Amino acid sequence: MTESLVPASLVTASRNPESLAAESPEPAAPSGRTALITGATSGIGAEYARQLASGGYALILVARDAERLAASAAAIGRRHGCSVETIAADLATDAGVDQVVARLAEGRDRSDRFVDLLVNNAGFGTKGSLVAGDGVAQEAMVRLHVLAVHRLSDAALRPMVARARGAIITVSSVASYLTSPGNVNYCATKAYQRMAMEALAREVSGRGVYVQAFCPGFTRTEFHARAALTTDPIPRVLWMEAETAVAISLAALAARRPTTVIPGFLNRAIVTLLGLLPRWLLSRGTRPYESTRAAGGAPSA
Repeated sequence: MTESLVPASLVTASRNPESLAAESPEPAAPSGRTALITGATSGIGAEYARQLASGGYALILVARDAERLAASAAAIGRRHGCSVETIAADLATDAGVDQVVARLAEGRDRSDRFVDLLVNNAGFGTKGSLVAGDGVAQEAMVRLHVLAVHRLSDAALRPMVARARGAIITVSSVASYLTSPGNVNYCATKAYQRMAMEALAREVSGRGVYVQAFCPGFTRTEFHARAALTTDPIPRVLWMEAETAVAISLAALAARRPTTVIPGFLNRAIVTLLGLLPRWLLSRGTRPYESTRAAGGAPSA
């Protein structure tokens, strides 16, 4: 039997990740476990860092802003007494991805450098049409959400399969089930992330590696403000705290199921409806979401 990333006491028979989260919101890890988290200084990434550190993981934090990264690492290290390594890298560039790939590859031959858990979280949103928007930002989004996720997952997976243990979590979105004007590449790249993880999970089934496509909906983070996105049209009931969302993801990690994790009953209901509604009705029903992506705005990393 493959060694789990978390103690057996956290794994229950429930198929509902939220029930697991309620029972154990902060999954612990045996000593010596390491998690690498991209986009780790804010929002969902920072919450993964806090909860994993609280659970006993050593951390490797990756972000673009070296100063903020160092401050985050120091704060987590002081609070949780864990080892925190940092890599300042822009994952929308080949050079930035190369840095992280090199670190992941060290785990092939050295057990003390093995990364047990990869969290692909780095990402950003934009607003405005493809024609009128910032073409450089759109290309950066495709590189970050698609190419970086592919390369990092590939680099992490090889030592994981060789050791028959490990896990990859990629933070996709409920938007991966949508097509939306003003959000063309965001929806498309998030769909790639979800579908790639769903296929990868089947590819490595029985080989000791758990793969998760995490698809949160509207989550209270800096994401929307940094991308200058309006949130006024979004009903309050649809919002979820980052702490709650990440706890649900980590509860699924503990149980090693399901592959696709959509936190919150309303988010799951929305995804179900998206698959059932005709296109013309779907386009009308998603107008409030589309209005948050009206023209203008700058990218947020």
